Amino acid sequence: MGDHVILVNPEDQVIGQMEKIEAHEKGVLHRAFSIFLFNPEGETLIQQRAGSKYHSPLLWTNTCCSHPRVGETIQEAAKRRLTEELCLPKGIMLNESFSFIYKAKFSNNLIEHELDHVLIGEIENYNLSFNKDEINSVKWVSLGDLSTDIEKSPEEYTEWFKIILREYLNNISK
Repeated sequence: MGDHVILVNPEDQVIGQMEKIEAHEKGVLHRAFSIFLFNPEGETLIQQRAGSKYHSPLLWTNTCCSHPRVGETIQEAAKRRLTEELCLPKGIMLNESFSFIYKAKFSNNLIEHELDHVLIGEIENYNLSFNKDEINSVKWVSLGDLSTDIEKSPEEYTEWFKIILREYLNNISK
């Protein structure tokens, strides 16, 4: 079941499941999560996706994002992916900040249509190790510098990250 996504309605109620690639080909609304990890200096950890990714390879994006598996909570899935991608222990505290729906089409005709749960956490003394099958590179960056760079070089960032960051900045300024 690891290659299936959970289909939901706009109220985040489960309506079924579908193979992940099929859901992205059809643009069906499904549950997802995005994580922003911060260090004590207020910088966020971003990652450059591995070159082998089936879409958006080598583009920069938020700390971690993925889909929960059937029978898995958002928290469980988020901690699993932080371990799989960034080799972090599963004990990291994550708080759900907000959720929203977005839709983004890619040049390879895949469509992300997600009800995205945005989670926030803080880590100290992270040694920046990561799974090279998932991630090409990582770096810490301030939100101000990140926003400036996205404006200057939007082609270097994933479509969903640009949307999620805008939503995040709008939600934390309220």
